[in-house]
Amino acid sequence: MAKIETSPEMVKKVYETTRAKTEVIRKRLNRSLTLAEKIIYGHLDDPQNQEINRGSSFLLLRPDRVAMQDATAQMAILQFMLAGKDEAAVPSTVHCDHLIQAYHGKEADMAASNVTNKEVFEFLATAASRYNIGFWKPGAGIIHQVILENYAFPGGLMIGTDSHTPNAGGLGMCAVGVGGSDASDVMVGLPWEVKNPKLIGVHLKGKMNGWTSAKDVILKLCGMLTVKGGTDKIVEYFGEGADAISCTGKATITNMGAELGATCSVFPYDAKMSGYLKATGRAELAAIADQNKDILRADDDVVANPKKYFDEVYEIDLSSLEPHLVGPHTPDLARPISKIAEEAKANGWTLKLSSALIGSCTNSSYEDIGRSAMLAEQAMKIGVKMAQPFLVSPGSTQIQNTITRDGQMKTFEAVGATVLANACGPCIGQWKRDDVKAGEKNTIITSFNRNFRGRNDANMETLAFIGSPEIVMALGLAGRLDFNPMTDELVGPNGKVKLTPPSAPELPEKGFVPDTVGYQKPEGATAKVTIADNSPRLQFLQPFTKWDGKDFVDQLLLAKAKGKCTTDHISPGGKWLNFRGHLDKISDNMLLGADNAFLPGVIGKGNNQLDGSQKEFAAVARDYQAHNKGWMIIGDENYGEGSSREHAAMSPRYLGCTAVITKSFARIHETNLKKQGVLAATFVNPADYDKIQEKDLLTIRGLNDLAPGKDLVLEAKHADGSVDKIAIKHTYNAEQLKWFKAGSALNLIRSGGKV
Repeated sequence: MAKIETSPEMVKKVYETTRAKTEVIRKRLNRSLTLAEKIIYGHLDDPQNQEINRGSSFLLLRPDRVAMQDATAQMAILQFMLAGKDEAAVPSTVHCDHLIQAYHGKEADMAASNVTNKEVFEFLATAASRYNIGFWKPGAGIIHQVILENYAFPGGLMIGTDSHTPNAGGLGMCAVGVGGSDASDVMVGLPWEVKNPKLIGVHLKGKMNGWTSAKDVILKLCGMLTVKGGTDKIVEYFGEGADAISCTGKATITNMGAELGATCSVFPYDAKMSGYLKATGRAELAAIADQNKDILRADDDVVANPKKYFDEVYEIDLSSLEPHLVGPHTPDLARPISKIAEEAKANGWTLKLSSALIGSCTNSSYEDIGRSAMLAEQAMKIGVKMAQPFLVSPGSTQIQNTITRDGQMKTFEAVGATVLANACGPCIGQWKRDDVKAGEKNTIITSFNRNFRGRNDANMETLAFIGSPEIVMALGLAGRLDFNPMTDELVGPNGKVKLTPPSAPELPEKGFVPDTVGYQKPEGATAKVTIADNSPRLQFLQPFTKWDGKDFVDQLLLAKAKGKCTTDHISPGGKWLNFRGHLDKISDNMLLGADNAFLPGVIGKGNNQLDGSQKEFAAVARDYQAHNKGWMIIGDENYGEGSSREHAAMSPRYLGCTAVITKSFARIHETNLKKQGVLAATFVNPADYDKIQEKDLLTIRGLNDLAPGKDLVLEAKHADGSVDKIAIKHTYNAEQLKWFKAGSALNLIRSGGKV
């Protein structure tokens, strides 16, 4: 079996390959390269011939690693299993951190989750064991933190399901959130496709001091760029300020790059990263990185003249940066801590805090915990404890073991903490609250990364603000949103104190206490994958049927979606997330959010052309399928935008969809449809969308002659017998046409590449 660990041999090979490929790119571009370019272009499948136009070309890349969290890993692994491979093509891991609800505290919550999610955890554990995938058990840690502690390395490229790996950028890695389908593709040996990102350069000047922390850098940048400012872009940090921030501080910054919409964020390799690698038992990797610094940092001219190389350049002076708070309801509503009192009063926000929460994927480092504990110790000297519930998510068993040994955990418990499981919990909405009723206005402050309305506790009236752990600690001790620790005094029964600005070591003096029980090593081919026959949450996948070589003739129109139709409209989340591993059950949500163009104001339902009844689209599709009637979907502009949710392509295919024809596609969804064997096409003239009528019989002829760049004709036979012949086009390349003919990309791999 291949190694799952990030071994010295693996890293050496990555650096050799990166060096060779970037030399090809240097000759093509004839200029210096940024760090992001070195990493991305150093992982090109074909550096000599691949188009690399920034912001428009789609790159085929070869990632070094795959990481999956438990919710999205289910379908990713089920799809991987269809390929018939014995093991993942690249080192891959699964992390059980999403399905654990925060309620009473770690022990009780873990016990409850292990019962509720028993079959999912068993499936993931057995499948990982069978296919040589590393498995981190429930409670071992949040995926971001475990990746940083064990697998991330400078100059690497990793993909992780959803936005659940970007903090590896703090260790000099390009780590990108993707859909489960992308993860399964890479695990079976296919290249990963992504739009060539534009580049944002962020020059960090000076050095942080006092109350300012790494979290304030990204909160400031969120305010500058907004939640859409990083879309299809990589954020690359540089400058003397970057080198002064701890490795885990850098990880906090890159972790929240997802809140900018960024493809990923990355810092250049430096002494802080070297120190972290050594502290986490990876001294050999640090030595190899030290020998390859030239490919792990931007070229000198990039740093000297950033505007020549980046599409956008921003500057942040760390010396004058003030602690920030962002929110409510969005991470880009930012202001310095000194402005919050005035703004809260003007908006009528509830000042009394109902909860304070620290830790999470974003801020659970040894340094974060230490700085927060220092403040708690000052407060307890004057008899002050937390004025409201105080919840702590340590992030990983390694962190929890270490802060238990070194005393910070005892300090937290003394000041009033409820310690939660090492899982996502309240950050992703896995938080059950008894202290606040649904619809009750209240204010919370967290050190998390996301605070959209209803995100943390499902209460739309909760005002959620985000700050650094030390700011959360200070405001939590005061019990008020308008407390400014830089100017205000904390008052207790034994006196008052103006809190001393926090400080703490970046790394534990005695070293980390490793997690010796959280990881399961794979067995290989002898392991048996477990799914109960009557499981309500999991279902083995069967290969989709191969294309029969015939044209699509007189097929029914299931839905004509009007206006915005994202992957959330096509395959909604919410309660349906429980069925991410059960294609049949989750397919009942297909198009539940779609606006029916023929029934104004009707969402998620359509008229059944066989019996005239009005039902949810999935029910109509099942009826058509039962009667052996093929059917199609017509879509509007940018159909399938949003997250790269593979179910939005799998469910239509599973229920019998043959083609989706739109005015335009979101690129990722278009590719996902192609991978599942659905014909994806667009109107040559977008206005022809209006010609499609509810009772049309739709025909696409000449599919045997389907070829790259060759248009097709859609015949729409209307109820009155008239026919509109409509030109449609596609973007299939030669390899993707094989997917269509084989019935899916995974079918093609199963067949050894034979159609």
